[in-house]
Amino acid sequence: MKELFDNVSNGCSKLVTKKYSTSFSLAVNMLSPKIRTDIYNIYGFVRFADEIVDTFHDYDKEELMAHFEKDYYIAKAQGISLNPILNSFQQTVNKYKIPDAMVEAFLRSMKADLHKTEYQTKEEYDAYIYGSADVVGLMCLKVFVNGDDAKFNELKDAAMRLGSAFQKVNFLRDLKDDFELLNRSYFPNIDLGKLDPASKQLIIDEIEEDFNYAFKHGILKLPVEAKFGVYMAYRYYRRLLKKLNSVPSEKIMDTRIRISDPMKINLLARSYVKYKLNLI
Repeated sequence: MKELFDNVSNGCSKLVTKKYSTSFSLAVNMLSPKIRTDIYNIYGFVRFADEIVDTFHDYDKEELMAHFEKDYYIAKAQGISLNPILNSFQQTVNKYKIPDAMVEAFLRSMKADLHKTEYQTKEEYDAYIYGSADVVGLMCLKVFVNGDDAKFNELKDAAMRLGSAFQKVNFLRDLKDDFELLNRSYFPNIDLGKLDPASKQLIIDEIEEDFNYAFKHGILKLPVEAKFGVYMAYRYYRRLLKKLNSVPSEKIMDTRIRISDPMKINLLARSYVKYKLNLI
């Protein structure tokens, strides 16, 4: 009956993904059915860790995170957990031999959010993004290449750059909540209280460089099982960035940028046409 329990656990991770991110769910649904479950499992794990540090304000976050981390390592060692999110994630970790170092880097960045509110140097900023986003891209790449180490090494830099781009777009989109509600400032040497056009443009240019590198050196070379789903996520985030770029710097703290459902469908349709015409 372990198989039934594992199926239920996988279903929980899929439900978490669908409830927390309709956009990411749409992209995952464009992946091959052979790899969707494992990407849901990765998302469920990183989402729950993120929820601990970002939203559970009425609880002891450090204690919750400590239990979450400890329970994960027990699950990985034993091959089972009664926490369905951890049970599904450890399946994927063990199946694709995702290194402990990736999970440790991710948890380290999440734990930093418990107490660190400002990133004053580029080194601190890069280390946080590596743990919070780059390694998530690397975990997903482990699934996409299915044990092909040569392919993984070829694409890993692009996967990290794409993860970085996604995270930086999230930072820019969520400036108001991060700065005013969570008292966090991720961008080094930038006064978010009075963001000026030049500083905003520096952030936009940095994200564009990440996107361009990731597309040319990564997305175009992905296995067919993953290419369209990743391309769909890329198109969605580039559209978000385009909308953020159009908002004046002095207004960005007061604006919550979203992509409407009709626009998501439009992006999907146009992306699919490009994919079928072998334009990506």
